This record gives sequence, C-alpha cells and structure tokens, in this order.
Amino acid sequence: MINQFLQYMQYEKNYSSHTVLSYHTDLLQFCKFLEISPDEFNPNSISPRVIQQWILNLLDKKNSSRTISRKISTLKSFWRFLLLQGITDKNPTKKIILPKTNKPLPAFYKKNEMEAVLSDDVNNAENFEEIRDRMIINMLYQTGLRVSELVSLKDNDVDFSERKLKVLGKRNKERIIPLGKNLCEELKAYQNIRDLNVERVSDYLFTRNSGEGMYSKAIYNIVRDKMSAVSTLHKQSPHTLRHTFATTLLNNGADINAVKELLGHSSLAATQIYTHVSFSELNKIYKQAHPRAIKKGGQP
Repeated sequence: MINQFLQYMQYEKNYSSHTVLSYHTDLLQFCKFLEISPDEFNPNSISPRVIQQWILNLLDKKNSSRTISRKISTLKSFWRFLLLQGITDKNPTKKIILPKTNKPLPAFYKKNEMEAVLSDDVNNAENFEEIRDRMIINMLYQTGLRVSELVSLKDNDVDFSERKLKVLGKRNKERIIPLGKNLCEELKAYQNIRDLNVERVSDYLFTRNSGEGMYSKAIYNIVRDKMSAVSTLHKQSPHTLRHTFATTLLNNGADINAVKELLGHSSLAATQIYTHVSFSELNKIYKQAHPRAIKKGGQP
C-alpha cells in the first residue's frame, strides 16, 4: 500500500526522488510509532486521535514545527491517494491542522564571496576536477539551477548559438534559461578540457573522471568545500547558490515574475520570500545612506 503510494507520487505525479524519499521516511516513522510493519498498515484502523498522539510524540522528541508540518502533509497526501484508489472511505487527517511555521529567510552569499571563489581563470586550474568544480559553482550561481537539474544536464541542453539552456525541472516541467556571453565561453572551455581528460561514456555535461554522470551528493560536497573557504554561513549548499542567484537578480532590479520563471517556481508565492531578503538589503542601504535615517551620534 505504501509502495503503491510512493510509485504513484514518483511516476504519475512526477515528484522528485528526493521528495519521494522524504514521504517514505515519514511513513516508515509513522508505522514505527504504531508498532507495526508497513505491510501490516490498515488505514481503517487509524483515527484522528492516533495522529494527534503521533504529533505529540514528535513534539516530545523536539521536532521543529516545520518538520512536523511536513510529516503531517505526508499523511494528508497519503490519505488523499487512499481515497482516490478506493482503498478507504475515511480520512482521519482531514481536520488535522498544520502547525504555524516561521520560515527563515533564505541565506545567500555576498558578492565578494562569489568573486573570491570564481576569480581564477578556468584555464589556469591544475586538473580536470578543479576546473569542473569551479564550473559547477559558476553554473549554479549564474543560472539558479536546482542540484537535481544540474546533474541531469546533457551537452545538447546547451545552445551556444542562442546562448540559452534547456532545463527539465520539477515534475518534468521544461524551461529555458538565458546564458551570458562569459558563461558560454567558460562552458566551452570546460567542455574542451573535459573531452581531453575524460573518456566520453555518457553525454552528461558534468561528469566524474570515469566519464559517467555525477550524483547530487558529490555536488553538495563540492559546494561545501569551495564555499566554506570564503563564507561563514552555517549551511553551505547548492540551494544557497540558488538563493544567491534569485536575491542578486532582485537586488539589481529584476522583475519578480521574471525571476519566478527563471527559478521554475509554479507559483509566485515561492518566489516572494526573496523579496523579503531584498528589502532587508535595501533597508540596510537606506539606513547607511539617507541623512534622515541617521540618528545623532552616527547611529542608524
């Protein structure tokens, strides 16, 4: 039953493998709380009270409101599937309210931090891995790609003549991202060096030394190693570079609807969180620059 749900979410709803894995983990945890195996799960034996007890158990274990909210959402999606398939006619999750969560503003890298990482010329790097890793950082920073989108890129997704990139995003939704002249030139240089050093056993844009495609975990490790050398942010990740891409565009006057399309967001609400970050930056500039924002004594 649980496996049916996971397959449905992955192959019919086109959810990412990362999201499906989260659903799987949440449902296994729920079964563990019920002290049953996944095969023994019976939806008709679950009442709203049982789910409320599980939520209390999660609170006792110091889970955050955000984590609990996600786990409840998993159960709600699972029961919608069970109802759709006619497996049950009861929905104990219907009146369960998601806890309010205070979403933290997305962290992003500063301009000087990005310049420090990307200051070296691609052609001056000592080996293929060093060149590739720098190119990965640059690509994430200048396109705002999700890590899953980056590792899926093929050589023919890059159109150098039109300076554009074809991306297959969440739920197989395709979008086009423009590429700057400098980024195109650096991509060409990277491909030339790659083809001289790596046997082409796949058509992936970014490859391992074996020529095969890269895993998401390797991209996380590359970003963490490179960015931790220049940034003190608590979390160094590819998604922070995506945040940086969006924040940089908005801080420089880009239209929020255009940023939404570039990021591949399905709704404007997902993009609007970056406006809060941009406002914080504008507020800081205002306090530093406007004479009426400065208190006597020089304090903003």
